[in-house]
Amino acid sequence: MMETWQELSLNTRRLLVTLGIISVIVLIGMQFHVSSQGDMSDTYPKGFRGGTCTIETDSLLIGFSAYLIPKDYEIPQDAMSALSVPVLCGKVPGPGMLDVTIDLLYPEAIRDKPLALRLAKLEAAGSERDILSLPASLYRSGTISQALQLDQPGQYSLYIQGQNLDNQDFSLEMPIKVGTEWWEELLTNWPLVLILAGALFFYNFRRVVD
Repeated sequence: MMETWQELSLNTRRLLVTLGIISVIVLIGMQFHVSSQGDMSDTYPKGFRGGTCTIETDSLLIGFSAYLIPKDYEIPQDAMSALSVPVLCGKVPGPGMLDVTIDLLYPEAIRDKPLALRLAKLEAAGSERDILSLPASLYRSGTISQALQLDQPGQYSLYIQGQNLDNQDFSLEMPIKVGTEWWEELLTNWPLVLILAGALFFYNFRRVVD
C-alpha cells in the first residue's frame, strides 16, 4: 500500500488527501445538521424553521423565538439600537435579558383560554426554584411576549400552563440552557477545527512520505 502511494505524483497525493478531508467535513456536517423536521428529545419534539422553534404537545403547538441582550452589555439611550443576539431553540450563550416571543399556533381556540406563564431554574439537588410567575391571561392575538432576566448560567424551564380544549390541565415546558460547555464550542466551530487538523495532518504526512 505504501509503495503504491509513493508511486503517485505529489500533486495526486495532495488531491487525494484534500478530497479525504472534504469528505470528513461533509460527513460530520450531515451528522450535526439540524433537521427542518425537528429532532426528538426527552422533553418535546422540536423543529427549527426560519428562526422559530416549534414545540408540540397533545394540547398545544407553539412557535418559540428569542433574542438575548448580554448581561454586561450597556443598553444605549435609544433602546431600539440595542444589540440583541438570536437564540436557537433555548440555547442561550450566556446570562442576560432574554426577550421571548411565543406564538400560539394550534389549536387557535386555545387563544380563548387563560394561560399562565412560569419561569423556574433547576437547582443542583434536582428541585426547581421559581423566578417568575405570571397569572393566567387571555392572549387572543395569539402572541405572548415576555422579557426574562437570566442572571446565572444553568438550566431553566419556561412553562405555559392552563386548560386545553377538553378542560384538562396541561403544562408545556420550554427548556432554556444558559451557558455553553467547552465541547459545545468545538461542535459550533467544527469546520475550522477540522480544517486546522487536516492542514496539520497534511503537513506532517508530507514530511513522512517525502
